[in-house]
Amino acid sequence: MKLSHFSFKLPEELLAEHPAENRDEARLMVLDRKNKTIEHKLFKDVIDYFDEGDVMILNNTKVFPARLYGNKEKTGARIEVFLLRELNEEQRLWDVLVDPARKIRIGNKLYFGDDETLVAEVIDNTTSRGRTLRFLYDGSYKEFRQKLTELGETPLPKYIKRDVEPEDEERYQTIFAKNEGAVAAPTAGLHFSKHLLKRLEIKGIDFAEITLHVGLGTFNPVEVEDLSKHKMDSEEAFVDQKAADIVNNAKTKKKRVCAVGTTAMRAVESSVSSSGTLNEFSGWTNKFIFPPYEFSIANCMITNFHTPKSTLLMMVSAFAGHDFMKKAYEEAVKEKYRFYTYGDAMLII
Repeated sequence: MKLSHFSFKLPEELLAEHPAENRDEARLMVLDRKNKTIEHKLFKDVIDYFDEGDVMILNNTKVFPARLYGNKEKTGARIEVFLLRELNEEQRLWDVLVDPARKIRIGNKLYFGDDETLVAEVIDNTTSRGRTLRFLYDGSYKEFRQKLTELGETPLPKYIKRDVEPEDEERYQTIFAKNEGAVAAPTAGLHFSKHLLKRLEIKGIDFAEITLHVGLGTFNPVEVEDLSKHKMDSEEAFVDQKAADIVNNAKTKKKRVCAVGTTAMRAVESSVSSSGTLNEFSGWTNKFIFPPYEFSIANCMITNFHTPKSTLLMMVSAFAGHDFMKKAYEEAVKEKYRFYTYGDAMLII
């Protein structure tokens, strides 16, 4: 398939600037792949599609406050620094993006906070906007990380034009977030409330928790028409034996196994045995899923509504079928579903 197959007109007003008032009361579009039907529900109705022994695979990554603002030495110019990944704990080296990048060169120093106790030195250029920073801080590593948390803000995606609000700190995390390391939320999981999780648990649905630390590479634009030539950035993922056992047991019993989000799907599809079962996994994955693709683990998925030509749209199209997904997105635009990070959800069964 070609990049142009995933183009569609998305009215700007359908990009969700705020989350739904209650997590589980976002809208839910239900796609039945076998019968090619579309239903319109609320997210809390998702419970009606699952039975005892079914499994939901949850990504328990936790978003850290990755966006910092510093001032360049001498000029005092305000510079945005977006933390991508820690390269070396002992030396406090980080891969970052800077904006505006044209002002930041090797050797420059940036000062953060009113007291300027946190300083970073630029030691390398990695991409047009990418830099490697060495942070200089007198305290312990624990105190250094605490300082980053204090100075950082919730890294809402750039399409959200408003300022970060107090509610974003809570709403841009899933309620099952545990393992810090993501710079963007696994958005399908944002729709689960504590009450809904408890109802699912009472009904007998099992949960398999995996971790995939979402990086900005997930959202990088595809710039080649031939999708086989696109390279995904690597993201760190962990699947422990307990999660693998829960999933494999459900598969053996022919139960519904639902990947909650494209990140959960990418993690489990990156660790498949030759017999089609889920293996324990710890490492990096750059798996890019686009049609045609044969999925090995999940037979159901929950996802948000994605933007045109995105790798996320390509994955869900591979899962639901390209023509059916195209029809569903036409329906979503017509019915004014909310798109992207804080938008509505889709259940594909």
